[in-house]
Amino acid sequence: MVQTPSKIITVAEFLKQPETKPASEYIEGQIIQKPMPQGKHSTIQGELVTAINAILKPAKIARAFPELRCTFEERSIVPDVSVFTWDRIPRDDK
Repeated sequence: MVQTPSKIITVAEFLKQPETKPASEYIEGQIIQKPMPQGKHSTIQGELVTAINAILKPAKIARAFPELRCTFEERSIVPDVSVFTWDRIPRDDK
């Protein structure tokens, strides 16, 4: 479902808004709420993340994340599955 804002907002302004369930995404000025996943979708998503991590994570090659917000340029999306190479995973001291 596309939600048309009364005025165009920036991606920075979008990110200040509270998260929604299901997640909303921002793509070139448009706010789009993702549809609520159904059982089969959630099952496949969970199995895919588990399978990817079983192979790539122990070797520190990459890691899969479900429903992780990714923001770049004029987009802020929440893909079903994101895979980041090991050196691109943000880390902190903990």
